[in-house]
Amino acid sequence: MPLTTRLRILDYLRRHHTATAGDLARFLAMTGANVRYHLAMLEDNQLVEVVGRRHDGNGRPSQVYGLSRHVLGDGLDDLAIAIFEEWLQRLKATEQDAALARLAGRLAGSHPALEQVQKPLPRRLAEAIARLNELHYQARWEAAAAGPKVILGHCPYAAIVSRVPELCRMDVFLLESLLQIPMRQIAHIEPENGEWQCVFQAE
Repeated sequence: MPLTTRLRILDYLRRHHTATAGDLARFLAMTGANVRYHLAMLEDNQLVEVVGRRHDGNGRPSQVYGLSRHVLGDGLDDLAIAIFEEWLQRLKATEQDAALARLAGRLAGSHPALEQVQKPLPRRLAEAIARLNELHYQARWEAAAAGPKVILGHCPYAAIVSRVPELCRMDVFLLESLLQIPMRQIAHIEPENGEWQCVFQAE
């Protein structure tokens, strides 16, 4: 039974990319404690790893699991860093923001600016969150007195962002492309400082 359960967990993560213990417990019809036991065994064998945190309600954030880099094993991180460094080095400082904005526009998909700005802001936010989650950001938004906040529970570029910090700037442009309002980043994912999410505030 444990072997079958762990294979099912690995297959679920292969198909869905990430999951919390709660997600897996519902899928497997098991208790959270049993799922966490199997996840611990898989983690000990370097088959899964914690890839982020998810805030569900007011309780403690849930750990989000994914297949380990040991399992996925590729050289894409080094390649991506090399491509970004080469690309950015060819640009003048004054050209970098425009280039990052174009890149963000590609990630945003086909959302004509005029068409977007004519939509009510709550609809734009809902569509932006849907697109961000397609891109694996684990995004949500919250109303705030100063304007809506967009909260990203996972950084898809966590493995390389320390070497390519311009990706954070690209995320700002991505949100601005989706929402058609100015945005600024007010918090970064910094696990060593207990910060598990990126937060962006409408200006």
